[in-house]
Amino acid sequence: MFSLKGKKAAITGAASGIGRAVASVFAKQGAIVYLLDLNKEALDAAVKEIESENGLAVAYLLDVTSQSAVKTVFESISNLDILVNCAGISNIGKADSTREEDFDKIYNVNVKGVYNCLHEAIPNMKEKKAGVIVNLSSIASSVGLQDRFAYSMSKGAVLGMTLSVARDYLHDGIRCNCVSPARVHTSFVDNFIAKNYPGNEKEMFEKLSKSQPIGRMAKPEEVAHLVLYLCSDEASFITGCDYPFDGGFIKLNN
Repeated sequence: MFSLKGKKAAITGAASGIGRAVASVFAKQGAIVYLLDLNKEALDAAVKEIESENGLAVAYLLDVTSQSAVKTVFESISNLDILVNCAGISNIGKADSTREEDFDKIYNVNVKGVYNCLHEAIPNMKEKKAGVIVNLSSIASSVGLQDRFAYSMSKGAVLGMTLSVARDYLHDGIRCNCVSPARVHTSFVDNFIAKNYPGNEKEMFEKLSKSQPIGRMAKPEEVAHLVLYLCSDEASFITGCDYPFDGGFIKLNN
């Protein structure tokens, strides 16, 4: 079950965190994975790790905010079967404390970056009459998170784009869904805590972990397994859905 043998999958933000976990899991299931990211050193390490386990991986340095750059990369990947939009950044701030430059940066990466990849991947999928897209949104798209104004804006847009694509290409053989995680334990979380709570890292990690009713953060691999299912033939009846991946945060945090 959940075989991706021979499938070509492009994954943005694939050098770290959830994107890297998705690339690794996909490769183990037989996919040819195309890792798209800005961090060359981390990209090379991710490819080396996948190849050490007999997986097939190709790395592309890519700034998803540049449509011309995205176009060039996707033109070099023929017969794409799967697109997973994982590239994203966060920002701390309320509506009146978020700087314009930070708002624009969040928009360009989290919203325009997803649009750019959809814009370039979908025509090839339409031509084949087949394709699967999974976008990484967030619980911030459906609940209010403190001090996450711009980030919440961007993830709400990702959810909206997901539903729009699912509807528009329903009869072109293209499925589109999104996954909305709560906190996932990645290097981003560790760096955020170290930067903002020096000397209290352990206490803050425990506090953030316990904000999920299940009592811990998710692991990137756990998110990747849900993405794998959604991209597999076993999920062929599923499109236009948002999957909260939140340890009970939305429904049980009373």
